[in-house]
Amino acid sequence: MDNTILYTIVAGLAGLVSGSFVGASVWRLRARQLSTDKKNGEKVLKKDARQVEKLPIKSVKADRSVCLHCGHQLQWYDLLPIVSWVSLGGKCRYCKAKIGWTEPALEIGMAIFFVASYVFWPYPLDSSFAVLHFAIWLVAGVGLATLFVYDMRWYLLPNKVVFPLIGLGLLNTFVVLADRQFSLAAIADVVYSCAILSGLYYLIYVISKHQWVGFGDVKLGLVLALLLVDFRLSVLALFLANLVGTIVYLPLIVRGRIKGQTHIPFGPLLITGWFISGLFGANIIAWYMTITLGTI
Repeated sequence: MDNTILYTIVAGLAGLVSGSFVGASVWRLRARQLSTDKKNGEKVLKKDARQVEKLPIKSVKADRSVCLHCGHQLQWYDLLPIVSWVSLGGKCRYCKAKIGWTEPALEIGMAIFFVASYVFWPYPLDSSFAVLHFAIWLVAGVGLATLFVYDMRWYLLPNKVVFPLIGLGLLNTFVVLADRQFSLAAIADVVYSCAILSGLYYLIYVISKHQWVGFGDVKLGLVLALLLVDFRLSVLALFLANLVGTIVYLPLIVRGRIKGQTHIPFGPLLITGWFISGLFGANIIAWYMTITLGTI
């Protein structure tokens, strides 16, 4: 078998497993968040509490995957990505409650992410720095997928995921700078990237007095800037996030399904912009420059 095909299959399988991990992590994070909120005296909606009341959150040892409906601990054969969901008809083996589409969608989505990352990775994997950069990209993708789903469902970007991603971004920045021999141009790229994707959102956060964007978006912008480490890619990621947001939400606004005070999660849009820019940004920029120079 050709090595490219073999690596593509491996990437797809790793993505499926990662998607399953993300699906479980999202609910565990939510359960812990609600538990903390209750301890701090904050109001927790009954609907939210019911969604995660079956999850064990007391200890790492007890932190096993369970059915959200009946609380039955799931076995390994209940957790096979896609296979278990299809074989069971999208229902729990024990209580027959519907599992929903989120889990298989995540598994397929992460498989696509891993395969696309391998196939379209824009940099040669010809050094230890280059391989480490690629590995960080994949690991960061798992964390960002968790934030993507969490922000979509509950309009929050939990620090328990964001802070490790910032650390991962700093490691990525060091790797890239080391590979570029810590040149002034490379360092400037990092500074400009952070200013564009994090500094700009911080400015909006301050000016709007927390009304237009949340501080979570500021921290997420820092993560993405440290992962891209290129101010041109950061500008493109920001542009694409707004473009995708316009395409997705403008029709809903026109139809009146989204009102002026409706909260729109911007985290998923930024992450989408990061993904497209990170893999295809260089080609998009080169295409745009060709068109622009051709019209002058």
